[in-house]
Amino acid sequence: MAKDPRHDGGTRLTVNVPMRWGDMDAYGHINNVELLRILEEARIHAFGPPAGTGLPGVDVDLPIFSDLPAGTQALVVEHRVRYLVPLNYRNVPARIEVWISAVKGASLTVAYAIFDPVTGIKCAVAETTIAFFHEGSGTVLRISAEKKAQLAPLLGETNFR
Repeated sequence: MAKDPRHDGGTRLTVNVPMRWGDMDAYGHINNVELLRILEEARIHAFGPPAGTGLPGVDVDLPIFSDLPAGTQALVVEHRVRYLVPLNYRNVPARIEVWISAVKGASLTVAYAIFDPVTGIKCAVAETTIAFFHEGSGTVLRISAEKKAQLAPLLGETNFR
């Protein structure tokens, strides 16, 4: 595996996600709902799009979602967000650190820290729990030992206790 410039060798990947003009609320901050869209973009930048969606783009070193078996969906089970300070709209991408904070039998949790790209201030922390669902059988899939091993280098602390 080639060295990923987004990965510092620790448990976190760093991705940059553009803020859109339409993401802004009346106060000049990124709207709380739009922040979830930014988190989704960070997940895709870090781990690839779900298999069978969109067209190929940039390869990712940890294709957690793009190498799923046919008929498997990566579904959001839960989002948790703690807003620390407002993320002001800027015409430069927000810096987001992404890591895995939990791997369970049939789900994993992606953790994030969102930073203002100019000041470097941490604006929010969040987590998204994902389960893998097999459409044909209607069942939740267990996470394989191979997938757990693939995730192990990015396993870090939770944002919530």
